[in-house]
Amino acid sequence: MKVVLPVAGNGLRLRPYTEDRPKCLLPLAGKTILDWIVEDAAVLKPTETVFITGYKAEKVDEYLKTKPEWGAVRTVLQSNPQGLGEAISLSLPYVNDDEPLLIILGDTLFEADLSILNNAQENILYTYKVEDPKRFGVAVMGENGYISRLVEKPQEFVSDEAIVGIYYIKDVKALKAALKQLMDNDIRTKGEFQLTDALEMMIEQGCKFKTAPVSRWLDCGLVETLLETNAHVLKRNDNSKDFNVPGVEIIPPCFIGKNAKIHASKIGPFVSIGDDCEISGVEIRDSIVWNGVKIANGKVSNTVVHK
Repeated sequence: MKVVLPVAGNGLRLRPYTEDRPKCLLPLAGKTILDWIVEDAAVLKPTETVFITGYKAEKVDEYLKTKPEWGAVRTVLQSNPQGLGEAISLSLPYVNDDEPLLIILGDTLFEADLSILNNAQENILYTYKVEDPKRFGVAVMGENGYISRLVEKPQEFVSDEAIVGIYYIKDVKALKAALKQLMDNDIRTKGEFQLTDALEMMIEQGCKFKTAPVSRWLDCGLVETLLETNAHVLKRNDNSKDFNVPGVEIIPPCFIGKNAKIHASKIGPFVSIGDDCEISGVEIRDSIVWNGVKIANGKVSNTVVHK
């Protein structure tokens, strides 16, 4: 199996934090967003992970050099982004027709059982039940237990199964053909080549798609949702019990980075502190502090501190 991670977005809604790095490399609960996604997919032992880069592509290239434990990796540049469909099409020359493909969008985290894909015999779209389907693309189930169609932001209720951005493709040859048809005929939706349109073509041509559930869908697209996701994921990466300094109160869950120097402070709950930080006389809660930040005397809450 190969894994494809589209990470070309410029993260405009997260400025100024994405001014010098792509969104996927933002710190979150002691790692980057990208670390969490790649490590979750590691259960599948992919033969290669392909990163579709764009904005600040060189930063991803540099980061991957520090991750030999991720095995075989490749970056493919999406120099003129024209939609997710185009992004995926750029990876397909490196994917064999008989090798399954897992696509995971590189800007959200999730909690789902990916191990079921090791024995999957059909295409699978992971979905999450939502209260307001009008905001999402949804999968409509047919009476035979397979997806009958995909509907983007339905104004009338057809399904509450939102497509979350995890796509397992067994019929790789059919995906290649559908994307080629989109590109060759300049078939766009809202000005872009959409992966959903290619998947809909596959369904119409008889490819079978099932759904699999996501137990939690964690958004990282806005500062407030990034902080909410940080708070949740910290429960998986809480190392606060390892930090014991007189005069420092730590309220878990928290992550304290390497060589962090903290004095006379109250940290937590839900705080992620990067490497080499210097913090003195500060109360911090519900926040993310980047590597190398110095903070003295004050209160910090519900924010990202990057300088």
